[in-house]
Amino acid sequence: MILTSAAILAVGVGAYGLGRIYPPLGPSAGTIAPADRYVSAQVGDKDVTLGDTSVPELMQTDAFELMVKDPQFRALAASPGFQALAGQPQVMAALMSNPKAFAALAANPQAFAGVAQAAQNAASLASQSHQASAALLSAVSGHSAALQALAGHPQALAAIAANPQASPSSASSANAFQNAASHASSNAQMASSAAAFASLASDNKAMSALAADPQVFSALSANAAGFKALSGQPQALAAAVNSAATAAHQLQSAGVSNAALSGLAANPQAFALLAGQPQALSAIASHSNAFAALAGHPQALAAILSQGSAFSSFASNANAFQNAASKASSNALMASKASAFQSLAADNKAMQALSADPKVFSAIGNSALAFASLASNANMLSPQLMSAMGQNASAFSNMANAAQLSAASQALQALNAQSFAASAAAAGKLNAVASQAVLANPQAFSAMMANPQAFAAASQNSAALAALSSNQKAWAALAAQPNLAALMANPSFSAALNQAGVSQSHSD
Repeated sequence: MILTSAAILAVGVGAYGLGRIYPPLGPSAGTIAPADRYVSAQVGDKDVTLGDTSVPELMQTDAFELMVKDPQFRALAASPGFQALAGQPQVMAALMSNPKAFAALAANPQAFAGVAQAAQNAASLASQSHQASAALLSAVSGHSAALQALAGHPQALAAIAANPQASPSSASSANAFQNAASHASSNAQMASSAAAFASLASDNKAMSALAADPQVFSALSANAAGFKALSGQPQALAAAVNSAATAAHQLQSAGVSNAALSGLAANPQAFALLAGQPQALSAIASHSNAFAALAGHPQALAAILSQGSAFSSFASNANAFQNAASKASSNALMASKASAFQSLAADNKAMQALSADPKVFSAIGNSALAFASLASNANMLSPQLMSAMGQNASAFSNMANAAQLSAASQALQALNAQSFAASAAAAGKLNAVASQAVLANPQAFSAMMANPQAFAAASQNSAALAALSSNQKAWAALAAQPNLAALMANPSFSAALNQAGVSQSHSD
C-alpha cells in the first residue's frame, strides 16, 4: 500500500508538472478558455510598394498579345533597326502619326539626315513659326478662296504680305486692285514685282475670287506680322496658304470653331499625336479643364499618363490625390517625380479644377493604352490646346470625325514646316538646299522639330532607317489601328518586347 501510494503520488506530481510546462500559454486544467480574436495592424500604402507596373500591364493587353503572336511582326521586331526605333518612344510616336511620310524620307538616308539636321539647327525658331502659322490660319479660315487665288501667284502674294498695310485701300474695290495690278510698273507699291502683279491681273479666275471677297486685304492687314515674317520666301508662303486652307476646311467640316483654329495651329505636333488616338482626344474634350490643369505640370502629367490604370483609384476622391501628391516621395506611384507632384499639389487653381472633375483619372484609366502612348510627349500637351478642345467638345469627342481630324493634323504639320522654312531662311538659319528638303517633307520635318535630338540620333542609325524604309506597308498597317499604334509609342514597349522574347533572333 505504501509503494502503491508513492507511485500514484509520483504520477500525479509528474502530470501536474507537465501540464504547467506544456503548453506554455493558457490554462489547461479541464476548462475551455474563450478564443482571442487575432488582431493585426492594417496594411498602409507604405507597406506595399508596387513600383512601375507599366510593362506587365502592357503585356496583358489584347493588342500586345495579338501583335507578338503574329509571325510577320515578330520578323520585323527581330531586326536590329526595329529594336533601335522601339527604344525611342518619342520617335515611335511621331512615326505612328504619319508612317508614310517617314518611310518615304528614310529611303534616302542623306535627305533624312539633312532634314533632321535642319530641325536641330533651327529649333529655337519653333515658337516664332507657330505664331506665324496661327496668324496665317486665322486669316485663311475666313478667306480661303481669295487667299488661294493669291497663292497661285507667289511673288505677288509675297509683295502684298511684305506690306499688307498698304492693301486695305484696295478692299473697297476689287476692280481698283485689278486696274492697279495691270499697271503695276507705275504703282509704287507694286513696281518691284510688276510682272507678278500683271500676271495676277490677267488671271480671270483669281480676280473673280478676289472680287467675291475683297475683305481678304483687311484680313492680311489684321495679321500683318505673321504674313510679313513669311514674305521673304514666296514659294513657302504660297504652300503655307494652301496647307492652311486644307486644314481650315477639314476642321470646319468637323465642327471646330474658327476661334479654336489658332490654338491648334500653335500646337501642330501635339494635335497630330492626339489625332491618331481618338479615344484620348474624346476624353480630353470631355475633361478639358482638368487636363489643362495637369498640363501645367508636364512631368506629373507624364507620370500619370504612363500608369493611367493605377491612378484611377483617385477618381472618386480628389482630396486623396492632393494628399498623396503633397507626400509624393513616400508614394510608390509618384516618388520618381516627387517634386513635380508636390508642385501640382501646391497649385490651388489646378487642384480646384481636379476637385471639380476627379473623374478625369478614370477617363485616363479607361483609355490607359492610348494615354500611355502620349506620356513621353506630355510636355507638348499645352493648357491652351486642352482648352481649345474643350471649347469644341462635340467635334473632338465624335469618333466619326477621326478621318477629318487626321487630315487636318497633317495639313497643320505641313503649314508649320512651311512657316518654319520661311522664318528660318529669313533668319539665315536655313540654306537653299535644306529649305528645299524641308518643303519636300513637311510633315516629317514638323515632327522632327518637336524632338530634334531624338531624330538626329535616329538619322545616324542606318539599320533603323532600313527597317523603316523597307517595311512601309507593315508600318502603315500598324499605324492604321489606334491600339497597335498606341503600343508602338508606349515608353514601355521596348522592355515588354524583350520580356516577351519578341526582339530575339529567330534562331532563338
